[in-house]
Amino acid sequence: MRPIAHSPHAHAVSSVGRIMATVMLALLPATLFGFWLYGWPAVYLWAVSLLAAVAGEALMLKLQQRPVKPAILDGSGVLTAWLLALSLPPWAPWWIAVAGSLFAVLIGKQVFGGLGQNVFNPAMAARVMLLISFPLEMTTWVAPMAQLPGALDSLAVTFGGQHLDAVSSASLLGHVKTEFSRGLDLQQALAGHFAPLQALWGQRSGSLGETAALLILAGGLILIARRIITWHAPVAMLAGVALPALLMNLLAPEHYAGPVVHLLSGGVMLGAFFIITDPVTSPNTATGQLVFGLGCGLLTYVIRTWGAYPEGVAFAVMLMNAATPLIDRYIKPRIYGRTRKGDTLVPEAAKRDAT
Repeated sequence: MRPIAHSPHAHAVSSVGRIMATVMLALLPATLFGFWLYGWPAVYLWAVSLLAAVAGEALMLKLQQRPVKPAILDGSGVLTAWLLALSLPPWAPWWIAVAGSLFAVLIGKQVFGGLGQNVFNPAMAARVMLLISFPLEMTTWVAPMAQLPGALDSLAVTFGGQHLDAVSSASLLGHVKTEFSRGLDLQQALAGHFAPLQALWGQRSGSLGETAALLILAGGLILIARRIITWHAPVAMLAGVALPALLMNLLAPEHYAGPVVHLLSGGVMLGAFFIITDPVTSPNTATGQLVFGLGCGLLTYVIRTWGAYPEGVAFAVMLMNAATPLIDRYIKPRIYGRTRKGDTLVPEAAKRDAT
């Protein structure tokens, strides 16, 4: 007979599989919208990412003589590949998806011991690896071929009515950085390339995770409402991006984009609600999550503005993942049944007796 663990006991109706399924359902509207914008190549890329992750994880578990079925059915590998696919160019080569998914589940997850043991977010680790190793393939974008309000003609172009190899187009952040290097100011760089409503709906070049900021925001709010995540890290990251963008825009509007451009461009929304809220690679306390999210936002803005890459979410998340143990060391949760008084821990009962 196994001994009963000490109290307090916590009972929850949620399981890992149920949480992963809820997150995937929250991602589904934005993903389907991305399929409609970019067509079958995006669908194939997404499917290849998921299949490669499942197959790679199953093979690794088999080699380690560990149970395969429970680890596959918990959905963590599928969600990792899903998030990676949303961060890729929609028409990237199929082998990019395979290499990224295998790196995410094998190096980013299983090498550290599997679910709950990884130090870095596996999807962002894979994206950084792909950006460094294959910069051309990872920065080649296509323009969305479906236009709102939609019509059957746009669906025909998107889903095979006409055979187009690609309609090349720079992402907004990449375009602005390129135009700056040519000596144009911000207003000239943004002219005809950014409209807030268009960016909100995703009618611009970018990854699947950038195509619909409104739908990604709605999915994130659903996760908060279902208590899958809390508001602390997302709000802190959005503030970490918006506040320096606002300050620099007020100081030099001809050189620095405002907060709306930064919030609705790149993977900020996806990162804020679906990446940095990973419970394994983020701090344990609410205060720690505020610090973590703020750091992710600030680093994202710094890399975007002064770094070599136009997008900085993945690099910022990786850097703050590395800082998570340090945050947890100095921002600790209160021990159950005790409260802090100075630097000593005083039991609640003693506190009541003293009052």
